[in-house]
Amino acid sequence: MSPLMKKVENAGIKGIKAKRKPFRIGPEEFFHETETVRQLFSTLIENEENERVVIIPSASYGLANVAHNLPFDGGEIVIAGEQFPSNVYPWTALSEKGFEITTIAAPKSASRGEDWNNDILNAINEQTRVVAIGHVHWSDGTLFKLELIRERLDQVGGLLIIDGTQSVGAMPFSVNKFRPDAVICSGYKWLMGPYSIGLAYYGPVFDRGMPIEQNWINRIKSDDFAGLVKYEETYREKALRYEVGEHSNFILVPMIHQALKQILKWNPVGIQEYLKELTTDPLNELREMGYSIENDEWRGHHLFGVRLPKGIEIDALKGFLNRNRVSVSTRGDAIRIAPHVYNDEMDMRKLLKAMKEPILAQKN
Repeated sequence: MSPLMKKVENAGIKGIKAKRKPFRIGPEEFFHETETVRQLFSTLIENEENERVVIIPSASYGLANVAHNLPFDGGEIVIAGEQFPSNVYPWTALSEKGFEITTIAAPKSASRGEDWNNDILNAINEQTRVVAIGHVHWSDGTLFKLELIRERLDQVGGLLIIDGTQSVGAMPFSVNKFRPDAVICSGYKWLMGPYSIGLAYYGPVFDRGMPIEQNWINRIKSDDFAGLVKYEETYREKALRYEVGEHSNFILVPMIHQALKQILKWNPVGIQEYLKELTTDPLNELREMGYSIENDEWRGHHLFGVRLPKGIEIDALKGFLNRNRVSVSTRGDAIRIAPHVYNDEMDMRKLLKAMKEPILAQKN
């Protein structure tokens, strides 16, 4: 999880205090700030239709709406190996409906990122209905070339479903460029927001779907509080039918609002440029020590895996990292490093020191 910026924290505290006097919360406030959040997220992903963006509580919720509304009776769903479970379970649950899951494992090769992308492209065939994947892999930041995957799916009539949790906010993402059918993002990571709120984009293929939840606020005329007992069968336009109930959350929405404003000021392009400059020399030093890191072309600069030299145990390395007060994650056989704009050269020096210590211990 990302840390909370002070302005995000303060927005949440202000929202909590507002609940002391609920009589000051008018009907228009159930809609106003969520519309602003929709606009900000649309700007972030270069989406021109705000009504295609909805507030969700989690990635699994957003993906469940997709899985529930696939316009196919069966076929093949392609996923990358060792994806985050929230982008696996919605698809495996479809096995009873005639869908088959094809998992493309990461190759054990020197050109891992390139070969993995090629394997995914080669797996797409006339039976492929969906490719469900991240922009980068959650465990080691391997970059998937979404433009090429989209082009291949166009040839077979398949859908591109993106879990953007690991990239959107820290890496440029454009729905115009990648043309996804859905993009699902948890808010607690690179969107710099709180837990239990996220954002999703749903393309035209889902405009007439059935949401997994039936709530009052997603129907037309829901802003007319006096007329809510005049039950409406018609949903609000485009993707708005898929928003979670109580999406007006007066604590979490202001928090993600402030987070998105700051991310747009930083700009994901600028974030990537800063992190590339910050990490290039340290990563070269790690390579010289014997660590393995994917080439720049096939990974993000905000999230990348470092694989260990022979003879170095991951548990031993974790001990050196902890003693040097360096916080990273272990994912599979990789140490996952996730820097951001709050990191600086001193942090990188601490990282290098911690990762050099087991090499020196091995020599001694």
